[in-house]
Amino acid sequence: MNAENLKIDISKALKTLGINAENAGNSTGQNSFGSGKSIASYSPVDGALIGKVSTATQNDYNKVSQTASEAFKTFRQIPAPKRGELVRQFGEQLRILKNPLGQLVSYEMGKSLQEGLGEVQEMIDICDFAVGLSRQLHGLTMHSERPSHRMYDQYHPLGVVGIISAFNFPVAVWAWNTALAWVCGDVCIWKPSEKAPLCGVACQNIIKKVLKENNMPEGVSCLINGDFNIGAMMTNDKNVALISATGSIRMGKIVAQAVAQRLGRSLLELGGNNAIIVTPSADLEMTIVGALFGAVGTAGQRCTSTRRLIIHESVYNQVKDKLVSAYGQLRIGNPLDENNHIGPLIDKEAVAIYLSAIEKVKQQGGTMLVEGKVLHGKGYESGCYVSPSIAEVENHYEVVQNETFAPLLYLIKYAGELSNAIALQNGVVQGLSSAIMTTNMRESELFLSQAGSDCGIANVNIGTSGAEIGGAFGGEKETGGGRESGSDAWKAYMRRQTNTINYSTSLPLAQGIKFDF
Repeated sequence: MNAENLKIDISKALKTLGINAENAGNSTGQNSFGSGKSIASYSPVDGALIGKVSTATQNDYNKVSQTASEAFKTFRQIPAPKRGELVRQFGEQLRILKNPLGQLVSYEMGKSLQEGLGEVQEMIDICDFAVGLSRQLHGLTMHSERPSHRMYDQYHPLGVVGIISAFNFPVAVWAWNTALAWVCGDVCIWKPSEKAPLCGVACQNIIKKVLKENNMPEGVSCLINGDFNIGAMMTNDKNVALISATGSIRMGKIVAQAVAQRLGRSLLELGGNNAIIVTPSADLEMTIVGALFGAVGTAGQRCTSTRRLIIHESVYNQVKDKLVSAYGQLRIGNPLDENNHIGPLIDKEAVAIYLSAIEKVKQQGGTMLVEGKVLHGKGYESGCYVSPSIAEVENHYEVVQNETFAPLLYLIKYAGELSNAIALQNGVVQGLSSAIMTTNMRESELFLSQAGSDCGIANVNIGTSGAEIGGAFGGEKETGGGRESGSDAWKAYMRRQTNTINYSTSLPLAQGIKFDF
């Protein structure tokens, strides 16, 4: 597909999604507004201005918060399966608009078109999951120690859920949160990344239609745009029962402290420093595929991207040589062209951080096997395209201990027992995703045991990147400890209540206490 056709497709996609040159960046569902300054969204693909989005003032935010709080009073009373029907209809609209929305995700964020479409599919999948969940918000029934008493626990809607999402998954992470929150009876306020605001406007345009057709109260789905100041308004807002924030560890610590000061709840999905352990028995062909996609997919801008390969010394050189060879065959270019493997970084600031990390590797004693650089020339005019890097390092290097959100892969050699590799893998402050490549059952079981990976996600014979909707997604340590998406992650969006019912003719008191009167 040539560049001119790509532009035509994007133009059609924007029109279909209701994206204009100037867009109201704030919405309470039915009504859109915004009196703050505008954010200009430039595509990292070609550097072109896609459109502008108005931001919110403090008064704008107050209006959104109040409207959401009022909507919750009505929305929580709607039966959960009826709320599930709302989510089902949203999922159907996403199926209809999958191609244009996937194209927008690819063009505004810079990930490959396949990944953009895949991200929209994740939205559809979580809607399907949530629809089923709407009939299964179950509690437990317990036996009481008192005769003729019944005990059980149940879950009630929590309230207003604030969602702060990152640029790298500009639509899916919002859907992970909001689909579950809606079936749980919560209403949502969403602050998209200021680096991909038009994706947020597009999603709000889609759900707006569904809300209107179902006569839902204004405020069930709210959009608010702006910089970190808007995030601060949300985290300090006592009307917001839960803040679900995705981003850096630095950001997460700020959010956690602010929310904790008002005794609110937070669900944090923060940085990753993910490793694949490659043992002597590993299938090396599978290893290379998993490591390659994990390291360069989304140009290394996933929280689950593979940052470190911890390789046994007996297969180290084989893995190294195969990887270097594979990197030489990667195609870098317009992500809307499905022939390319890697698109651009999100912006020039990300490029500068990437180049700085390469210099730190060399300064701290590492060796560059493949040294990345900024690409110039036709097709690279945005200045955001880089080639990926591979470096031989030691795990204790400062640059290795910190996440670099770019296609920079570290090779680390280990000797001896698997426990040595596990210690290296766990020897970072982040604890999101991990993997082991092995055909030895004892090694895989040790990796998954209490003495194994300390991450929230631990995989065997697949890479670190990506996750299925059905499983809870999240990490430990400074990754934040939150869980989103599948399994019982829905409980984070509800408040738990224990109930005791006395159906006898007397009232037995604790510890046998009696009143004589």
